[in-house]
Amino acid sequence: MGVAEILGLVAVLLAMLVGLAGAVLPALPGPPVIFVAALGHKLVFGDRSVSWWILGVMLMMMLVSLLLDFIASSYGARHLGATWRGVVGAAVGAMLGLFWFPVGLILFPVAGAVLCEMAGGRAWREAGRAGAGAAIGMLAGAV
Repeated sequence: MGVAEILGLVAVLLAMLVGLAGAVLPALPGPPVIFVAALGHKLVFGDRSVSWWILGVMLMMMLVSLLLDFIASSYGARHLGATWRGVVGAAVGAMLGLFWFPVGLILFPVAGAVLCEMAGGRAWREAGRAGAGAAIGMLAGAV
């Protein structure tokens, strides 16, 4: 094993640890980080790594995890009185929040629900409840 492979292994292991922490902390996108680490391992180690089929299964598991987070956020917003506008805002915020890690993962669904509710003519207090529901949904999705 050469120096490059050792450094690659260390980087992958660190990324996997961050992903593991992200599986329980709502501010870290655990499943995407774990998938990227596994993909990096495959690219560094080639045939001595997992098969492409296993990476495909991991990709599907990551996508299901993200979908469940999305559904939980939308359900939480809906449960606390959000209209369809708030649910859509929370969903769009959750998708955009993935690109502004880690703050975006929590703030964007809340802001999306609040802004869309206010754009629909709801008062600040009602829109805030929808945003709180989105935040609670995101936390429930992380659990």
